[in-house]
Amino acid sequence: MDEETTVAQALHVTDASAGYDAACKRVLSEKAILARIMKSCLDEYKDCDVNDIAERYIEGQPQVSSVPVLPDEASPIITGMDTEDKSIHEGTVTYDIRFRAIVPNSEEQIALIVNVEAQNRFNPGYPLVKRGIYYCSRMISAQYGREFTGSQYGSISKVYSIWICMNPPADRENTITRYRLTEENLVGTAVEPVRNYDLLSIIMLCLGGPDGDNYDGVLRMLDVLLSSETGEAEKRRILQDDYDIQMTRTMEKEVSVMCNLSAGVEAKGMAKGLAKGRVEGRAEGRAEGITDTYLASIKSLMEEMSMSAEKAMSVLRIPEAEWSKYLELLKQIT
Repeated sequence: MDEETTVAQALHVTDASAGYDAACKRVLSEKAILARIMKSCLDEYKDCDVNDIAERYIEGQPQVSSVPVLPDEASPIITGMDTEDKSIHEGTVTYDIRFRAIVPNSEEQIALIVNVEAQNRFNPGYPLVKRGIYYCSRMISAQYGREFTGSQYGSISKVYSIWICMNPPADRENTITRYRLTEENLVGTAVEPVRNYDLLSIIMLCLGGPDGDNYDGVLRMLDVLLSSETGEAEKRRILQDDYDIQMTRTMEKEVSVMCNLSAGVEAKGMAKGLAKGRVEGRAEGRAEGITDTYLASIKSLMEEMSMSAEKAMSVLRIPEAEWSKYLELLKQIT
């Protein structure tokens, strides 16, 4: 009955171009992971049990880069969340993960619209926080015709854009930072209800490592989950023992596939380094190591995910010219 969790579907990688990056995004869309991010970073859920968040407050199934939305056209209110905003006037924005969440203990049961992004480059040529502000603005403007029509601005739902930064600069490692609208009295002491202006927040989770400060809680969980260096058994142990994320038989397969994709990426990098020229005395041994790494990854994908050898090699992006070598090696070990 646990054969098809969201994480399982995430790591059924069938497109050679998907790779490790796509697997990360889909793993992050698992409700057990999202619930722990929400509890740690969103005020609305800080007092909630993570199981309640996953089971009661996250609506439907989080969507990962899939169906288009047309905010320029009037349309009925929708119940699911899509990951692409396509506006005639503003262009197309594709979100990594987007979903709705209900605010607990709210008389009006206001929905939050939450976007989660996995980001490899902290400095992509512009301030990342500005992109987060733009995403929040688009998620608010896209509500017209869905959440409200005409001048019913009181029905606007709050939005969050959460960024998980895997390679931040040293001064941002192991930090969680929030950017939001606040009230500031310039003259007098007027007070507006917070719910009327607290409509967007950008949260930056910058991962680091065990050598830095603040390596705990959700930062440690995400670092372990997304690490290409932490082994499969260690990932299982930490997620299950320290974070109570139960590793079912299906989830064990998922972690195994993710680790093998990481191994494939690492082997690819090693091969690239060799191609640029290494000390010849070390080259032969390292080349053998690359072959062994690829061979183990191919075999694991075949066994765990019922892939053919050719599909496994495609997922690992092994050059087709080398396929015959690995097919022959597979015959020798089976």
